[in-house]
Amino acid sequence: MLVIGRVDRADFPELFLKNISIKIDTGAYTSTIHSHHIREVTVDGITQVEFKVLDPTHRKYSEQIFKTGRFKKKYVKNSFGISEERYLIETTIILFGNEYPIDLSLSERSDMRYPILIGRKLLKNRFIVDPSRKNLSYKLKKEKNSKDKT
Repeated sequence: MLVIGRVDRADFPELFLKNISIKIDTGAYTSTIHSHHIREVTVDGITQVEFKVLDPTHRKYSEQIFKTGRFKKKYVKNSFGISEERYLIETTIILFGNEYPIDLSLSERSDMRYPILIGRKLLKNRFIVDPSRKNLSYKLKKEKNSKDKT
């Protein structure tokens, strides 16, 4: 199993996000991404969820609206322990050069330092968390990129 630190940077290719800050949260089962403008829409008779990721104050923010039919609704406990219904989308994350499927709940997190939390569902049987370390995947990526240039 790979060792991951308490924070890192990851890529979400389907959301056009590269080197985005993530926080590992072993207290959370589901992973979460900061989103807004979240709503269900029907396109050609197919129900989809529409959303924007990040926040206009984030340096990697774009006005892009994402739509996906790969979603479900689920009750998730928020950081205050209160259950709330959220949309969960299916997408992919790249860590340590490997692509993994991930479910992300869409949540308003503008007051949080990290726009993305990674929960136990992704971590289980893949990663060991060492809270004394950080950016292990990102450092490996930078190291690989510098070797590829030589």
